[in-house]
Amino acid sequence: MDISRHKILVTGADGFIGSHLVEALLAKGCDVRAFVLYNSFGSRGWLDTLPAAQRQSLDVFAGDVRDPHGVRKAMEGCGVVLHLAALIAIPYSYHSPATYVDTNVQGTLNVVQAARDLGVERVVVTSTSEVYGTARHVPIGEDHALQPQSPYSASKIGADAIALSYHASFSTPVTVLRPFNTYGPRQSARAVIPTIIGQVAAGKREIKLGALHPTRDFTFVKDTAEGFIAAAACDAIVGSVTNIGSGFEISVLDTARLIAEVMGREIAFVEDAQRLRPAASEVERLFAGTAKAQAAFGWNPAHGGLEGFRRGLAETAQWFMEPANLARYDHDRYNI
Repeated sequence: MDISRHKILVTGADGFIGSHLVEALLAKGCDVRAFVLYNSFGSRGWLDTLPAAQRQSLDVFAGDVRDPHGVRKAMEGCGVVLHLAALIAIPYSYHSPATYVDTNVQGTLNVVQAARDLGVERVVVTSTSEVYGTARHVPIGEDHALQPQSPYSASKIGADAIALSYHASFSTPVTVLRPFNTYGPRQSARAVIPTIIGQVAAGKREIKLGALHPTRDFTFVKDTAEGFIAAAACDAIVGSVTNIGSGFEISVLDTARLIAEVMGREIAFVEDAQRLRPAASEVERLFAGTAKAQAAFGWNPAHGGLEGFRRGLAETAQWFMEPANLARYDHDRYNI
């Protein structure tokens, strides 16, 4: 499918991954409508930081994915929908789980129902590696058991099931894309890599972290954005789940050490109790199996493996070191 022939709606366009995806689509000459969360300040999130020419070329719709009427209105005239809008902070899902059901499950239902009614030609629904829980075997393929170890992961399992049910029941052309841990410029400081980089950039020498032993498969945000575009264009994966990741596994502690090396700093790492998940909720190991994506659309992340990870960390650190960017973050406060 040639997605460039269609107007493309990106929900969650104001967020971390969404804003990078919008940038990548605009760079390819696509016609993009950006769905951002309505607020009384008129903020468009990270889209407000894009170059003026890109901002002016955007069709922006302010709304809330929990509202089916607004979702339907936003999707009118769009042939492709890339659905990224979600609540994603795991600690906050312990605090307010009902909001995750409303946004992630009901929001996804609103998207696929509108897609069915409007005859949208492709919907990509964003999943997460958290749905797998702690790996029972690696690499984690799409057939791995689903383990809801947090209210967040449970809500995403529900959202994925709703999306796939619409393909099975109504032939709605839905693809579920399951990115592993994405990192890069603009990411919230609640995530581990910007937590480390931000504290180092702010001059701290003792870095507070949660659990240091779990392993993750970190994917640079520009690669994740390209994965969305490739998945949207791929007919072969419609009606199914597809992983994208870096194909590289590293512990949180070794990630922190690599960041210190990249930034040329000597730092100590301490485990902060308030950043720890409940023991049974901690996902101990994530390592993406990407054979399906490789076969279906030639998935080959530009920042794969250890050296690719090092380059991605260097670019992320450079962005955080810019005073205007660093000033957007409060590194003395832990925000769930």
